[in-house]
Amino acid sequence: MEYKKNDRVTLTIEDMGSDGEGIGKVDGFTLFIKDAVIGDQVEAKIIKSKKHYAYARLEKVLQPSPFRVEPKCAYHRQCGGCQLQAISYSEQLHFKEQKIRNNLIRIGGFDAEYIDERMQPIVGMEEPFHYRNKAQYPIGTDRDGNVITGFYAGRTHTIIANTDCALGASENQQILETILSYMRKNKVTAYDEVTGKGLVRHVLIRKGFTSGQLMVCLVINKKMTKMSYPTAGVQKNTNEFLPNQGELLAALAKIQGMTSVSVSINAEKTNVIMGTMIHNLWGESTIEDTIHVRDMQKENYPYTGDALTFKISPLSFYQVNPIQTEKLYSLALEYAGLTGKETVWDLYCGIGTISLFLAGKAKKVCGVEIIPQAIDDARENAKRNHIENAEFFVGKAEEVLPEFYEKATTEASSDEMLHPDVIVVDPPRKGCDDACLNTMLRMQPGRIVYVSCDSATLARDLKILCDG
Repeated sequence: MEYKKNDRVTLTIEDMGSDGEGIGKVDGFTLFIKDAVIGDQVEAKIIKSKKHYAYARLEKVLQPSPFRVEPKCAYHRQCGGCQLQAISYSEQLHFKEQKIRNNLIRIGGFDAEYIDERMQPIVGMEEPFHYRNKAQYPIGTDRDGNVITGFYAGRTHTIIANTDCALGASENQQILETILSYMRKNKVTAYDEVTGKGLVRHVLIRKGFTSGQLMVCLVINKKMTKMSYPTAGVQKNTNEFLPNQGELLAALAKIQGMTSVSVSINAEKTNVIMGTMIHNLWGESTIEDTIHVRDMQKENYPYTGDALTFKISPLSFYQVNPIQTEKLYSLALEYAGLTGKETVWDLYCGIGTISLFLAGKAKKVCGVEIIPQAIDDARENAKRNHIENAEFFVGKAEEVLPEFYEKATTEASSDEMLHPDVIVVDPPRKGCDDACLNTMLRMQPGRIVYVSCDSATLARDLKILCDG
C-alpha cells in the first residue's frame, strides 16, 4: 500500500535511527518518527512521503515503551539539542553501543563474532546532566520584541527561550539572566540574522570543572576601524564595546567563580559563531582546568594521581564533557601500553591534551594539528606541565606525516619516529584522509589507538587499516 502526506497511521516502533528518531513499519512501508521511542505504540501523521519510506510526526503515544521516561527538560521536543531524553539512560547507552557494533559490521565489513569477542562494554556517566563545560547561546528576540536566549529549535534558527539547559553548568542560568537583565535595562539590541543589525549575537560560557573558574565571552556585531583594530591575539582593552558596559562587568564579577569576561568581534553575515579577535574586558584572558588520569580497571574509576593543567581561552578546543574526557583519555593511554621506551605520533592533537599524557609515559611524542593557535597552546601546555619530550608540528596530518616519512626515507635517516611504536589518531567526524591512513600503514607502528567521534567513519577507516 502507498501512503501519502497527511495520512494517519498506527504502528509500533521497532528500531531507532542514527539521529535518535523512531523507526517502524506499516504494511512493509518504513516510517521515521522524531520523538518516538523504541517499544512505543504510536499514532503518527505523515509529513513527507517517498516511494519506500516516509517521515511522520508523532501525534499520540498509544502505549508507551518500557524504556520511555519523563524528560528532565520541558523543551526537549522543540529544542534541537537532545534527541534521546525521553529514553532511560541505560537504554540510551545500549542504543549507542549497538549503533557502533552495527557500523563496524555493516560498514567495516567485520564478522559479528569477531567484533563481539573484542568489543568492551560501553562506559557511561553516573549523572548524565549538567556536564558540559562549554555552551554557546544565541541571543535574539521573541515575537513581542523581548530579548531572549536559549537554543535553536531542530533544523531551524528559531530560538527556544530557555536559560536553564539541563546539560550546561549550573551557573549558566545566573550568567544568562544577568546579561539579559543588563540588555533590557540598557536597551542593548540583539542581532537579527535577516537584517544583519543588532549588537549581541551569542554568549559563550566556559567553566573549569576542577578549578571552578568561569569565563564569559559575548560575541558582538561591531565594525571596528583600522585604528582601533588590534593586530592579533587577546587584547586588554578598556574601550566601550557595549553601552554602559561597566554595569554588566560589575554584575558578572559578583558571580562566584567568575574569572574572565571578554567580547569577540564578529560583523560577518555568517553561521560561524566566534570572531577571530577577542578583547578582554575584565579579569584574566584564560581560565584553567585540570584533567586527571583514572584507573579504568577498578570500580568507580579512581584517579591514579597523574594530572595535567591546561589554560583555556575563548577560542581553545577543549573536550566539553570533562568527566568522560578523563575516562576517554585514560583508556587511550591504557591501550597505548607505554613503558617509557616508546616513540609516539599523536595526529590531530589539538591543544596537546592526549599528547602530553602520552609524553609522561613515553620516550618521545610528536603531535600534529592544522590550527596554529592550537599548536601554540600545546607548546605552552607542555611548558606549563614541565614536559620536554613532546614536539608539535603545524599542518594537516595527511600532509605532515607523508612529508616526514618521505624526507626520512630519502635521507636514509635512522630517525626513530619513522617507525614509531604507537600512533594515536583523533580525527574530526569525517575520519582520516587516505594519505594519512596509507602513511600510517607504511610506517608500520606496533599499535594504532584510534579515538573516534563518528563510528561510521571509524568503521570505514578500520577496514582500510586492518586490510593493510
